[in-house]
Amino acid sequence: VTVSLGPSWTRTGRSSVLDPPRVVLCGSPGLFGGHVQPPPHLVQQQRSLSLHEYMSIGLLKEAGISVPAGMVASSSEEAYAVAKQIGSKDLVVKAQVLAGGRGKGTFEGGLKGGVRIVYSPEEARDISSQMIGRKLYTKQTGEAGRICNQVFICERRYPRREYYFAITMERSYQGPVLIGSSQGGVNIEDVAAENPDAIVKEPIDIVEGIKMEQAVKVAQKMGFPPALVNEAAENMIKLYNLFIKYDASMVEINPMVEDSSGIVMCMDAKINFDSNAAYRQEKVFEMRDWTQEDPRDQQAAKADLNYIGLDGTIGCLVNGAGLAMATMDIIKLHGGTPANFLDVGGGATAHQVTEAFKLITSDRKVQAILVNIFGGIMRCDIIAQGIIMAVRDLDLKIPIVVRLQGTRVDDAKALIAASPLKILACDDLDEAAKMVVKLSEIVSLAKEAQVDITFQLPI
Repeated sequence: VTVSLGPSWTRTGRSSVLDPPRVVLCGSPGLFGGHVQPPPHLVQQQRSLSLHEYMSIGLLKEAGISVPAGMVASSSEEAYAVAKQIGSKDLVVKAQVLAGGRGKGTFEGGLKGGVRIVYSPEEARDISSQMIGRKLYTKQTGEAGRICNQVFICERRYPRREYYFAITMERSYQGPVLIGSSQGGVNIEDVAAENPDAIVKEPIDIVEGIKMEQAVKVAQKMGFPPALVNEAAENMIKLYNLFIKYDASMVEINPMVEDSSGIVMCMDAKINFDSNAAYRQEKVFEMRDWTQEDPRDQQAAKADLNYIGLDGTIGCLVNGAGLAMATMDIIKLHGGTPANFLDVGGGATAHQVTEAFKLITSDRKVQAILVNIFGGIMRCDIIAQGIIMAVRDLDLKIPIVVRLQGTRVDDAKALIAASPLKILACDDLDEAAKMVVKLSEIVSLAKEAQVDITFQLPI
């Protein structure tokens, strides 16, 4: 089947990006209340580094915070040796997978639960052998699952009471906030939904820093016994200092406990770090485990691209996060679904554009690509060279609609026009979005009918 792209779609006039659809950027849903969940294509994407539990526990230990004794193991035999070294008959084996709900997850092979209590080094070895090298499936991982390459073996402690404690950045407070609850060891989102009054919140002035009286107030409201309030507050201050020192976006301790021996202890730790701080937090970012992430994220990081995979069929290559969101919106407006968020930034090279195309086309669902570049710092002719190079080198068969405006746009159009490749140039964003949606539908129909399809540009 040969499809002609009809009359020229190049038009002039005001770009619709100057008056884009309104985009509501949402804050944290649920926990602070009042936010309505937006459609998936409008959700603000958060990019942050998450470390394995044993790494986070290690950072807490360095900061002088009380944590259970434990060690990591990468094989069942190593797990046996670690369990013997810890020297306790009551141990917990925790799968090191970056996903919530590990305790209720299921492994390949049928083992139930990614957090298991064991009573001997031999049992630790047996359970570890059913975890290491296998995927764990939880509510957060979905059908894809996450590979478990290591287990964290730690001593089992017996808490009298369990509490929830976290520090996060919250836009409604314009800075960090301490969050506490007397109900720990459970899903905090459920607590917030069912009993909002059980959540304690204490904003911190990021310039002045945390004060002892603030930490004491939170500990008292969380319900710590009077004899342990100061100890709990000291741990909170140490956690806050860690939060600031490592440019964390969240520190979550669930549960923070009153131990049977009468001390305050952090039994579990989840820490997220601001990816914008990678340049000054090299120690932390070197611990990143790429096996727990989408391979495309690693590819994007290497090429210095901001990429987030979505579920649609239309690939997007845009410069600027705001323009990228507006582009996704206008695709949705005309009945299409974006396959990704991809911001090449203001100083992209032809090589980065090629890498961007590789990322987009690695998703087999992509049936058409829309390139939307507004050249300010970015020169349109550089982008055009990158597009031509990528289409030629990758031998792309799917239709590509390119909308360029701004610096050196005439040079860019000349380059595209002189190229023998099937790249459709379009001046107007609204028309470009309509065209790419139609083309993706044509490709989809052709695939369903199991026929080959080629595109011809008008003479």
